[in-house]
Amino acid sequence: MKNTFQPSPMIKGEQQSLLFLHIAVFLFGGTALFSKLIGLPALDITVYRTGIAALALFILLTLQKKQITLATRQDYGIAILLGIVVGIHWVTYFAAMQMAGVTVGIIAFFTYPVITVFIEPLFNKSVPKVKDMLMALVVIVGIVLLIPEVSLGNQITLGIITGVFSAVFFALRNVLHKNYFSHYSGPHAMLYQTLVACLMLFLFVDIPPTQVSTSDWMLLLLVGVVFTATPHALFASSLRNLSATTAGLISCLQPLYGSVLAFLLLHERPGLLTIIGGLLVISAAVFETWSVSKGRL
Repeated sequence: MKNTFQPSPMIKGEQQSLLFLHIAVFLFGGTALFSKLIGLPALDITVYRTGIAALALFILLTLQKKQITLATRQDYGIAILLGIVVGIHWVTYFAAMQMAGVTVGIIAFFTYPVITVFIEPLFNKSVPKVKDMLMALVVIVGIVLLIPEVSLGNQITLGIITGVFSAVFFALRNVLHKNYFSHYSGPHAMLYQTLVACLMLFLFVDIPPTQVSTSDWMLLLLVGVVFTATPHALFASSLRNLSATTAGLISCLQPLYGSVLAFLLLHERPGLLTIIGGLLVISAAVFETWSVSKGRL
């Protein structure tokens, strides 16, 4: 007798959303590689990447016949603030990868879930819990294991500090977005954030567009469209059928994806202390993401 069972539309929707989410997180993880592949300073990469991403998102929203404008004047002010914060985050993100390497840099950046639990109380007037303090201690131990020597003259040490600095601004962006801008879709919100970041940093570009090589332009198009605009659109789409818990936990795979890609494409081989430190940081990130998401269910 043939099996006539067919998955329900809801299950199909969840499976598709899971696929979208994994693709988005994989692409987010791959973004870090371009800090090494593109022969430009971190600021220049950020400017050209955000400009291309903004154009791609504008075309996407136009083709979908979605609204481009924002609802209120206040929202434009918030969009500018978010764009400034995310611009600083991206510059320091790429700078961290260039100094410390992709694997160490992305681990340092992934302190942001724990940093978030200390920034959020500033907005909702609460006090961090004891478990959050313990997770922060675990992260500190993990970061210390990554540091080769306590000296700002060491590029890896400086890259780790820059990565944590980037994490602070990313956490701040997420909290601001959640509290003041979450009524807009992912592509709509990112259109304004990428546009503002591009315009804010453009005056500080070291290498003008006419002097960027053809190969670098191809990589910039790739990172702007495939590794920036696409994953943000996929991530937003995945949330239609998945819980915040699922999305948050799967997002913690980003350092793993980034490290594997760095190993395969850049031949970066992390040492034992880097692996142990990374496991501590990522474990804390997974725990905080699960804990915060569970508390909202």
